[in-house]
Amino acid sequence: MTTAPQPATLRERKKQRTRRVLAETAVTLFTERGFDETPLDVLLDEVEVSRRTFFRNFRSKEDVALTALKQLWSAYLDVLDETPKSGRLVDVLRDAMLATVERMDGDWYRRFAPTLRLVARSAALEGHSLRHCAEMQTRIADRLGTADSLELRLLIEFAVAAWRCALDEWLPDCDPRELPACVRRAFASMDAGLHLEA
Repeated sequence: MTTAPQPATLRERKKQRTRRVLAETAVTLFTERGFDETPLDVLLDEVEVSRRTFFRNFRSKEDVALTALKQLWSAYLDVLDETPKSGRLVDVLRDAMLATVERMDGDWYRRFAPTLRLVARSAALEGHSLRHCAEMQTRIADRLGTADSLELRLLIEFAVAAWRCALDEWLPDCDPRELPACVRRAFASMDAGLHLEA
């Protein structure tokens, strides 16, 4: 696992630190008290930042709660940009996800599992997460460099479904070392799943 390079300026480092503290505290507070039951002001008081500072860093309470999830998909798009697009696209999508989870550091893993649990318990967060996922699927399609088609959209849907199934397998223990194996199993099972018979 790798860590992101440090920003060059003090101002950028302070902004990154504020974002990190807000995201970490949000996950902790929302896990303890419930997302819907915790007003934004409670988070702001806990971190001792103003609304203005918060909204310079995040668009909404949902946005800060889903920081780990959004970091994952942002990193995924970066990996996809760096990846040669040759061979079977399903393999390209799988390998990009494997490279992405390899890039995530220990702090991210500590926030990611609680974030997934928060999403499962909050209709507001689930809706926000689904909208973000739909946006990411569109951006993934744009990066694949192939004509938009029903087949491409289905492939991306299947890849996202495989990722979600991998997370379902991973969530009970949440061992970072196990996530790549869960991803491989889910993608490997995709074809067999399409050929199941009643």
